[in-house]
Amino acid sequence: MQTDTNTKSELTFDDFKAQVLDDYKIAVTSRECSLLGRREVLTGKAKFGIFGDGKEIPQIAWAKVFKNGDFRSGYYRDQTFMMAIGELNIEQFFAGLYANIDISHEPMSGGRQMGGHFGTHSLDENGYWKNLTKQKNSSADISPTAGQMPRLLGLAQASKIYRNVKGIDTTNFSNQGNEIAWGTIGNASTSEGLFFETINAAGVLQVPMVINIWDDEYGISVHAKHQTTKENISEILKGFQRDKDQKGYEILKVKGWDYPALIETYQKAEQIAREEHVPVMIHVVELTQPQGHSTSGSHERYKSKERLEWEAEYDCVAQMRQWMINNNIASQDELDNLDKSIKKNVRDGKKAAWKNYLDPIKSEQKEAVNLLSSLADSSSNKVFINKIVNELKAIEEPIRKDIASAVRKSLRYVISETSEAKNTTLDWIASYLAKIQPEYSSYLHSQSDKAAHLIEEVIPTYDSDTEDVDGRVVLRDNFDAIFSNYPETLVFGEDSGNIGDVNQGLEGLQEKYGDLRVADVGIREATIIGQGIGMAMRGLRPIAEIQYLDYMLYALQIISDDLATLQYRTKGKQKAPLIVRTRGHRLEGIWHSGSQLGGIIHLVRGIHVLVPRNMTKAAGFYNTLLESDEPALIVECLNGYRLKEKMPNNLGKFKTPIGVVETVKEGTDITLVSYGSTLRIVEQTAKELLEVGIDAEVIDVQSLLPFDLNHDIVKSVAKTNRLMIIDEDVPGGASAYILDQILNTQNAYQYLDSQPKTLAAKPHRPAYGTDGDYFSKPSSEDIFEAVYNVMHEVNPNDFPKLR
Repeated sequence: MQTDTNTKSELTFDDFKAQVLDDYKIAVTSRECSLLGRREVLTGKAKFGIFGDGKEIPQIAWAKVFKNGDFRSGYYRDQTFMMAIGELNIEQFFAGLYANIDISHEPMSGGRQMGGHFGTHSLDENGYWKNLTKQKNSSADISPTAGQMPRLLGLAQASKIYRNVKGIDTTNFSNQGNEIAWGTIGNASTSEGLFFETINAAGVLQVPMVINIWDDEYGISVHAKHQTTKENISEILKGFQRDKDQKGYEILKVKGWDYPALIETYQKAEQIAREEHVPVMIHVVELTQPQGHSTSGSHERYKSKERLEWEAEYDCVAQMRQWMINNNIASQDELDNLDKSIKKNVRDGKKAAWKNYLDPIKSEQKEAVNLLSSLADSSSNKVFINKIVNELKAIEEPIRKDIASAVRKSLRYVISETSEAKNTTLDWIASYLAKIQPEYSSYLHSQSDKAAHLIEEVIPTYDSDTEDVDGRVVLRDNFDAIFSNYPETLVFGEDSGNIGDVNQGLEGLQEKYGDLRVADVGIREATIIGQGIGMAMRGLRPIAEIQYLDYMLYALQIISDDLATLQYRTKGKQKAPLIVRTRGHRLEGIWHSGSQLGGIIHLVRGIHVLVPRNMTKAAGFYNTLLESDEPALIVECLNGYRLKEKMPNNLGKFKTPIGVVETVKEGTDITLVSYGSTLRIVEQTAKELLEVGIDAEVIDVQSLLPFDLNHDIVKSVAKTNRLMIIDEDVPGGASAYILDQILNTQNAYQYLDSQPKTLAAKPHRPAYGTDGDYFSKPSSEDIFEAVYNVMHEVNPNDFPKLR
């Protein structure tokens, strides 16, 4: 089931008729899937449904001009398009509704996303790139409204880079930059800031991006008059229209039920975007939503009788059908018969999908029933176990929760018993959970041989006469080596280009490598991240610079919902190895304090969060990540750019390992754990503690996500028997996370002779100025006194009360 994309060839009437009929078949098939899908939700077989009914005909017109190598970045109503390009069939549609965990049956996400969220496979079974120029591509959808927009910008920008930057191996990724990135969004979601930020950025960058706005006048129950000025998004964006003197957008408007006009409009949009590398906006109006927003409610509650009557008449499938009859392409009887056969195909596909979903579970149910029956026969609590067996056996359409729950509950009745049946049951549930749990939990990170934690450390080496230089010079010269060795790398951000970033870690590199590879961008953090995600999904190695860690909050939703979940939500079939560069720690003032890491690390699981204490360590992280296939956030120490470091002679080659701590001072009395700029204060305080007879061991975390993979901190605690974590985040922030890792993952509690302590900043944002920092975040005196107090509790005679 796929539409013919050869729309420009000379056609006979019979050929034209066949194409139109094929398009109609796809439209009706999609509509029937929507209708039957809603019923599956209402009967309880599926949990939730959100469908693309009412958008079928424009999506078919779009599919006709969508070429191999192109990318889609859409929202959850593009099922007809996916069917039209041959990437979604009936069984797969229903497999998504049922959350089938078998990715061969449910290729969009292996049951991890609700139906309506689509993606294609960019990676093979080993996690390596497929040839994206030989297939039609869809980046994996997310639910947050307008969240697909920033990524769309990056997907389009990749074509610009591939067309204009020489030396990149484009084999799997681009044909001379001729690819278009196509986006979709509902009219209501154009009210989101992410939409406007992306529209502005694409106009500035002039990239081959086409945004489809599906306009059915509503956002759930809220009419456009409450959503958009003038109730018309293309009207209010007229200022973006290009003219002979100024660059901008080509803005097109077309009725969503007018099949021939849609074909013509999409052909025009494709030609402009593909040949001229100009962004295009297509406002598709007069669309309908026959079943309302989703299965959560009915649109009859908020649409007037007149509106409902209009929607019935101007339904795009009904209008296409009438147009076919009026133009003698098919008779009403022919179309009635065709509709009947399609309805049967959809029903048959639904049944096959349900069978594919249910059969493996029923087999597991049978295994569990037999297992528990044997357990009951061997137990003095047979009557109680048999009750569970009978309840499990009676479930006609079980889910895996039913099976796992029944087996685990049965084990409670044999706690004090010993039998072969019990051992068999214990082995079975362990094996079952080991098999099933990864179907829901795998691919939070790369599982390929390029996973970041597999990249081995390479120590910086130095000449005998190495001079001390500013830390930013080490960083700058290492970036120079990176850009020289990796033509696919590029960096962009606020002030990153012309002045070489605010701390001159990129000084002179734009002049050397050009303004496409070392680029300034506007103040728009969300789309800076989106640029990076999209380009990374197309084989480039972008470094997206957010000027300060505090500004990450503007982009946190995109990092959290899109970047961090990408490998997980595609079950390892897409990746975006983006490096996010920023700087923070111990800057002054409420809005530039750079210490939101407690919040960040809990919102970005799926990317690495790295906190190097100096620029050599930071440079090593960049070198490591460029050999890996995973995304990461690197937080450089803002007050470290002017501190002196030795210049390594193996720039671009030394590597800081991911997830490995470093002991920077050995000691015997207490283990002090910190990172970033605070680590330097801890180091200095440890020297001062020696003056009063306290020998502290100091450990630099270096990597918050992942954390101490080798469990080296617990080895230190086993030696010192005391632990303190010092952090400039708020109480309960990153320090609490670190403590949890050490106590509950590394089981360090068993070695402690004193209460483990955390020393964090005050619960408020830091006040401005040096005094503001001193009285808001841990100072050397705070650390000294906190450590001394621990030792006072241990030995008050040797360490009398300080104050």
